[in-house]
Amino acid sequence: MADDDDGEDVAMEEVDELVMALEEAKGKSGEEAVAQLSSIITGSPDRVSDEVGARTKEEAIYALARLLASASRFPEIVELLTLANAPFFEKIAKAKTAKIVRSLLEIASDVPESLELQADLCTRVIAWCKAEKRTFLRQRVESRLVAIDYERGRYDEGLTLVNRLLAELKKLDDKQMLVETHLVEAKIHAALRNVPKSKAALTAARTNGNAIYVGPKLQARLDEMSGTLHCEESDYATSYSYFLEAFEGYDSLDDTVRATKCLKYMLLCQILAEDESVGEDDDDSAAGEKKRKKKKWASLQNSKHHVKYAGSDLDSMAEIARAAKSRSLGKFERTIKAFAAQLQSDLLIKHHLDQLYDHILEMNLSKIIEPFSRVEIDRVAQIINLPVPKVEKKLAQMILDKKLHGTLAQGTGHLIVHAPSDDDPIYEAAVEVIKNMGDVVDSLFRRADALDV
Repeated sequence: MADDDDGEDVAMEEVDELVMALEEAKGKSGEEAVAQLSSIITGSPDRVSDEVGARTKEEAIYALARLLASASRFPEIVELLTLANAPFFEKIAKAKTAKIVRSLLEIASDVPESLELQADLCTRVIAWCKAEKRTFLRQRVESRLVAIDYERGRYDEGLTLVNRLLAELKKLDDKQMLVETHLVEAKIHAALRNVPKSKAALTAARTNGNAIYVGPKLQARLDEMSGTLHCEESDYATSYSYFLEAFEGYDSLDDTVRATKCLKYMLLCQILAEDESVGEDDDDSAAGEKKRKKKKWASLQNSKHHVKYAGSDLDSMAEIARAAKSRSLGKFERTIKAFAAQLQSDLLIKHHLDQLYDHILEMNLSKIIEPFSRVEIDRVAQIINLPVPKVEKKLAQMILDKKLHGTLAQGTGHLIVHAPSDDDPIYEAAVEVIKNMGDVVDSLFRRADALDV
């Protein structure tokens, strides 16, 4: 019994030394810390089977990964999974290995502006998973790589990988992974302006999600994607509701970045809905609707959530709202230039702000041209304070879209405005009669051919 007690004391002493070495390494920096953490991971191989020893080595891996990631030494992070560390991963459970690999990828993702390095890290980890025949872990990392391809704007590469990955996941019937992968697929199709395919992918994600428990974060991401698609279809009321659901989910998880983004989307929906109401008949119902929207906008700006997440992101949307309300193109352009980082980096906001700018430009041009039957394009450009080529291009587009009845006389530099012609129902009836007569004649020809035979 005395010998057993002595053995336990020695084991505890060794573990204590390992823990103390980890604490000491955390207090250091640079190459000295890297060397000491590496020695903790590779040394004391007998401690891997001990729970405390294995946990200490795992913490050392995370600490070393953070040091390497902060120095952008991503290839060395992959080396944590290979060579001298292979015995450690061979002795621990595969689920624990998968957890460590995912944690390493998350540590790398915290480094700003490192998408290319993260993609390279994922590629190296995928190669390691194939060599070690870790199929489940490889699929997880490939799903992460698809998300990185989306963020990098490499949509074709992402779609190629996601299609192959979905084929594998459907055979395994991995519902959780199917939900996450279909969601990324929906985002890629939305970025490519393919709304029908994006809706189909989102529907597939929700269908698979009905069979499993969907966590709050994933549910918020699904609601955010639903709001994005409804916004693309100009259903701003429904879009606002989905973004509100997503915001509440992120807010409960203290995810400040995503919660702020959903608040921006909610403000965008308010701006676009208010812009759509412009041009309605100024009757009592329309005036009441405008008053309600104005009240809702004010309540949103003064809400506790808006105050909690106040900053340049929400300030940029408030400035856009003021520019849209005043119909000032100059103010609109100045706002976009001043808040370029907040407004131009997001695909949804950028796309709809471009559409809003075009709509304001069309309204201003229509107002300027309205009193004239013939006007110089230079004069129109001077009034609206925009370059002549830009105004000429927009007028041509309005004529082709039948939003303006007129002709561009480029030889003289004039715009000739035609009076709108009322549709005569007689012409439509005549065309219908001619079409019916043509059908009758074709039928008679077919019968005549049958008689000849």
